[in-house]
Formats: sequence, C-alpha cells, structure tokens
Amino acid sequence: MKQFYKSNLLRLSFLFAVLFSVISVVNSCKDDDKDEYEDHIIQFESKIVNGTGSGTGTFKTIVTQVGTSQNTIFDPTGTNWASGEQFVSSSQSQLNLAANAVLPNADSKLIVNIWVDGEVAKSDTVIGSGTKSAAVAHSFLEL
Repeated sequence: MKQFYKSNLLRLSFLFAVLFSVISVVNSCKDDDKDEYEDHIIQFESKIVNGTGSGTGTFKTIVTQVGTSQNTIFDPTGTNWASGEQFVSSSQSQLNLAANAVLPNADSKLIVNIWVDGEVAKSDTVIGSGTKSAAVAHSFLEL
C-alpha cells in the first residue's frame, strides 16, 4: 500500500511540475504580442520673426529628414513654413529639421520646431542679422 501512495504521489508531483511549466510559458508569451513601435503624428515648422526695424527675412533652404528619407526645399516663400502633419512610425527612430535664412535685423529670430503628437518635442531659436542656420533632431529611441 505504501508503494501505491508513493507511485501516485510521484505521478501527481510530475503532473503539477508539467502544468506549472506550461502556465509559465503561456504567461511569458503574452507580452510578446505587443507592437514594439508606435505611430506618431509629426510636423516640422520653421518661422522667421523680423524684429524691430525694416526689412523682411527670407528662407534660403529647409531640410527635413524622417529616418533615412531626406527632403530639401529651396527658397520657400513667406516667413512661416510648416510641413503638414504626417504619420510616422517610431521605428524610423530619427527626425531632423534644419533651416537657413537671411534675417534683416539684429533682434530677428529664426525658430525651428519638431512637433510630435501635438506637442513641441524639440525647438531651436537663433537671433541676429544676416545668414543664420538653426537645426533640431528628435529620436524615438529610448536610451
């Protein structure tokens, strides 16, 4: 009779060990189904503030880059430029914006912004007269 109980106890212990292993594997795989990357709405923006005095600033070039895709715009008109909203996956990892402009006054400003999901993620402002450049970069990578 003792041998019968030992045999059943051994089988029952083995069954619990196997059941525990299966449950552990199933639970660990639940997190693997989540997407690693998220979609974001981004927008590039560049502005010229003329400051006090006469004259109007002009853009010379604006360069945008999403991942490895670069876009260069030469001599855009006006003192405000925006790319329009774009859907971008965070797998692209890097966003870049650079602007080059001729500013008329010593207190003129060249402002560049990268907007991510409706908020300014990165911004840079350059003040002065003459040819000025401003650049910003934003990364989705979490370091």
